[in-house]
Amino acid sequence: MSLKNQPNENNVYETERLILRPMTVDDRDFIFDLYNRPSFIRYIGDRNIKTVADAENYIKNRFMPQFEKLGFGNYLMVTKDKGEKIGGVGIFEREGLDVVDIGFSLLEEFEGKGYAYEAAQKVKSIGMDDFGLKKISAITSKDNFSSQKLIQKLGLEFKNYVTLPDDDEELMYFETK
Repeated sequence: MSLKNQPNENNVYETERLILRPMTVDDRDFIFDLYNRPSFIRYIGDRNIKTVADAENYIKNRFMPQFEKLGFGNYLMVTKDKGEKIGGVGIFEREGLDVVDIGFSLLEEFEGKGYAYEAAQKVKSIGMDDFGLKKISAITSKDNFSSQKLIQKLGLEFKNYVTLPDDDEELMYFETK
């Protein structure tokens, strides 16, 4: 399966208010913006994306290979009503975790409206129902209370603390029951 620049229509999903499609290099400006927001850096981490070209390379080197390898990965959240790019949601293979990890990030102006839960619930069902995943995990910083609440609402429960390779922050680790 090859995604090249455009998403494969078989990998596009809809929820009540959102379209979820694989991230492509066409989303480089959005990723540059999202990944440089103070809340993203605080709660998720600095991905060292200093230019739009860095964002494009991040998409090419991190997002697209996982879709080609596994068939799922990082999806762009787009509102159905206005076609606005509002965030990312996906299931990721992450070094240091034995179970694939669900993650989400949203532009601040769209937080608190249920979009992240709506998108994460859909991606969780895609992973489990369409791809046969038996377990999904999630990690979050200890002070990211809104993410902890969302993760628990998705049906994942806190298991323990983990530290990922090349990182020194101890993170909360959740897993499906």
